[in-house]
This record gives sequence, C-alpha cells and structure tokens, in this order.
Amino acid sequence: MQSSFFIDLLFPRRCPVCDGIVMPKGRLICPGCVRVLSFVKDPVCKKCGKELFSSDMEYCFDCVKHKRTFEYGRALINYDEHAKSSMAKIKYKNKREYLDFYGDAISLRYEKIIRRMEAGGLVPVPVHPSRKKERGFNQAEVLAQKIGAKLNIPVFPDMLVRNKKTMPQKALNPTERLKNLEEAFMPGKIVPGVKNVILIDDIYTTGSTVEACTRVLKKSGINKVYILTICIGRGQ
Repeated sequence: MQSSFFIDLLFPRRCPVCDGIVMPKGRLICPGCVRVLSFVKDPVCKKCGKELFSSDMEYCFDCVKHKRTFEYGRALINYDEHAKSSMAKIKYKNKREYLDFYGDAISLRYEKIIRRMEAGGLVPVPVHPSRKKERGFNQAEVLAQKIGAKLNIPVFPDMLVRNKKTMPQKALNPTERLKNLEEAFMPGKIVPGVKNVILIDDIYTTGSTVEACTRVLKKSGINKVYILTICIGRGQ
C-alpha cells in the first residue's frame, strides 16, 4: 500500500483525454473528460459494430458493399477528434497507460457479448517488428493483455505475424488495399484446440486490416473470428 502511494506520487495517473493528472486519485480518467468521449450507441451495424444513423438500417454501407469473413465486431467509442488525439498519444507519445482505461471500459461494457463469443483467446493485430522496436510496444497487444487479465481470457500475441510493411493505402481502391494488407500478414504459432478467437485492435475504419487478418487466421484453421476495438469510424 505504501509503495503504491509513492508510485502514485512520483508517477501520477494521466487522463487519456486531457493528459492532466487524474483527480480524484484511483480513477483512470477525469470525471469530466469521460463525458466528452463519444461512446458507440445503438443502433449499430450487425457486422462491424459502427454506429448507424437510422434504426431502419441493419448494416453500414461499407459492410453492404464489402465481403466480411469475420463474425461481427464491437467498438467502445466513435473515432472523433478526442479519440484521434488519444490514440495518437498512445502510439507516438508512449502513453500506453491510457490503455488501462480503455481495456477496463471495453471489458465492463462488453463482457456479456464477449462471453457469448466463446473464444479460446484474444489475438492482437500485429505491427511490423521494426515499428514495435521503434515504439517499444504494440498497442493492440497491450490492450489485449488488459482485457485478457480483466476477463481471464488467454492472449495469443504470436498467432499472427506481420511479415512486411505495407505501401501507403490512400492511393489504393478497397480491393487493392485488402490485397496489400493480406500479403503483409502470415500465420504464426497455432494453439492446439483453439477454434474461435477475438481479434483486438485500437482503431477500425474501413475494416481492411481486420478483414485481412481474419482471412489469414481462417486459412490457418480458425473457425470464427470476432472483432474488438477501442475506436470505430461512424457508419452511414
């Protein structure tokens, strides 16, 4: 207890939204800042989990247009300016402590859904080894560890491998983008007996990354892949 007090004194908890010292102590986010986050609300796309503008819709336009081989996904917050700033600080400013809040929040909000997935483990979307060396960590892997510890689900960080850096995606159409990404991943260590997994990432926008990962996992023998992310782009 005393050592925890001194650690908190020397390295006070920083808020994932404003980066200020969180008060009161013991919280993972400022009470005021949690209210500025745009938590995903129903109705959501039945496939990717994007927030929809109309309850008359079942799927977002992206999921209507593009084939999805994963089962379905859920995300915590909409990818707005607050979310973009927070994710950028995690990745480029080494603010991995923010993932404590996001991991707890995902676990609390989606525990029942996660249990229904009956997954044998969590698989973080891998980053290229050079990028991981540069940052010192893979944010998806850290997030998976937080959720896994909270819900007592094993994490398999080596089930997928990123074997090459991808070319810039902006100039590519959706088909080219998916092919570009699919070639960047390869199967890693297969865990005997595991047939269903939950793919973990920080951001879902077009879905190309998780779709590419899903296809590689399925080719390696996984039956069902589900998706969990912190942020997601808005549906239409």
